[in-house]
Amino acid sequence: PSVTGSEEQTEGQRSTLQCSTPYVCPGGDIVLRWEGYDPRVSEVSGRVRLDTSGVGQQVNLTGSFSWKDHSKKLLCEVSDGSKRASTEVVLRVRHAPKDIQVSLSPSLGNIGVGDTVTLSCEVGSSHPPVSGFHWYKDGVAVGSERVLALRGVRREDHGRYHCEAQNALGTGVSPPVTVRVFSAEISASPASEVLEGTATTLSCDVPGREGHPEELTYTWYKNSAWLKEGPAHTLLFPAVAASDAGYYSCQVTNSQGSDTAQAISLSVTYPPRIPTLTLFQETQGGRLVIVRCTVDSHPPATLVINRDGAVLAASGAQVALPRRQLGVTASRNSLRLEIRDAGPRDGGKYGCTASNAHGNASATRVLEIRAAGLLIRPSAEVTEGTAVTLTCVGTGDTAEETLYTWYRNGRRLQESLFPTLEFPSVRGDDTGAFQCRVQSGNRSDTSEAVPLRVLYPPRQPVLSSFLQSQGGRLGIIQCSVESDPESNLTLWRGNNVIACTRGCPQATSPRVQATRSYNSLKVEIRDVVVEDEGVYMCQAGNSQGNASATMDFKA
Repeated sequence: PSVTGSEEQTEGQRSTLQCSTPYVCPGGDIVLRWEGYDPRVSEVSGRVRLDTSGVGQQVNLTGSFSWKDHSKKLLCEVSDGSKRASTEVVLRVRHAPKDIQVSLSPSLGNIGVGDTVTLSCEVGSSHPPVSGFHWYKDGVAVGSERVLALRGVRREDHGRYHCEAQNALGTGVSPPVTVRVFSAEISASPASEVLEGTATTLSCDVPGREGHPEELTYTWYKNSAWLKEGPAHTLLFPAVAASDAGYYSCQVTNSQGSDTAQAISLSVTYPPRIPTLTLFQETQGGRLVIVRCTVDSHPPATLVINRDGAVLAASGAQVALPRRQLGVTASRNSLRLEIRDAGPRDGGKYGCTASNAHGNASATRVLEIRAAGLLIRPSAEVTEGTAVTLTCVGTGDTAEETLYTWYRNGRRLQESLFPTLEFPSVRGDDTGAFQCRVQSGNRSDTSEAVPLRVLYPPRQPVLSSFLQSQGGRLGIIQCSVESDPESNLTLWRGNNVIACTRGCPQATSPRVQATRSYNSLKVEIRDVVVEDEGVYMCQAGNSQGNASATMDFKA
């Protein structure tokens, strides 16, 4: 059979294909028909011509073809019993691009910031071929190639993507595909720096959280320490406190993995607390007074130190200091004032005021400075034999005769018109707490007690023994010594160490027991025998020297 009619069809337009033979067999079994068409959208009609104008048989196939019929094969077949002959027709249906789909790679797992994502526009069918592609994200054009590559993905790349494919007959549009960027980020409301008492919320979000296809788990951390875990993406502070300040981070988890947000700093501002005001007066003589004020606040406070209302020092500002020697050191929330050559006039009520943008606070303390003070030179701790001078300073009215009275350990030593007490060669026995009393006219004052320590080597040790016969023979040997610093005592019998206060092994004999105390060693020998008799030596030593003593122990 022969076929007439165009194989090139246009979708939606009706056309007719003719299948014919140039002969007719009346009364025969010859059949001419179309195969492969869809009877729901096509119809078949036929006619036979048998006259003087010609002989032939024709079957017409009329229908409207769709894009799904493109490349479809139709057969025009003639049959006579089991004998068949056919002609094949391949349909070429012109149509706009159809069955547009977006292919996402990778298709599994979370897409994180910095990853590479590829979106491909796949066309199921197009005739003529596709002439162009267009990509859209949330309705905004983002590309014009078949493949859209997102390299170094950002949070902003999260959204709904679709592609369009074009040819001469029209445009095909794909269903949208959501690119989910799984990236956690923390935000603070109303701000990351808030005033104490403000209701504050920290939110941990991933793009598209509300439309996420599965439940997310949020784990909160403060200063890297676990805080809480659950489905809540917010951390609420109904009234934020100063103790809530810190670095917060959160980890968001789904079935594909997790992502941890970069930590956010929550800063809580608050007014100054009550300042800590400390007063220090130099022990020897009271010639140096240190006033130090510290405070807790955020932001840092401005500190002001005053005495009886007069400003002496301030942080962050220049204050006109008096001629006398004053030293000021300021640091964050700390102010230090040094008063040199301090005297009674520097006593009084000292105050410290701290203030910042949120409020202020203050504290006061009273400083009493004695008129009399005591200096020890060259030092309050010396070795025996050193020349030591004690000076009574801070005296009163020099216009009148001044009398100085000296005390050691509360006992009166001497009176004189001179403000010094000298030890040309100080001895260990001179150790003690010294005071001086100043009398001038009708006024008098006594200094604070200042200790003088004299370091000296051990004196001759005192070695004694005792033998007890009741209830078994018990021998006791005791050695004691005077020294400063403490001496190490060692008891010898011949070349053998019996016991010591430190640094030697325990007694080898179970019959020997040692008891140690400051500058004293007591040795008990149970079940004394003749072999325990002999000459015992006690040796004492410290950093200043050593000494020893011997005794004859008889059983």
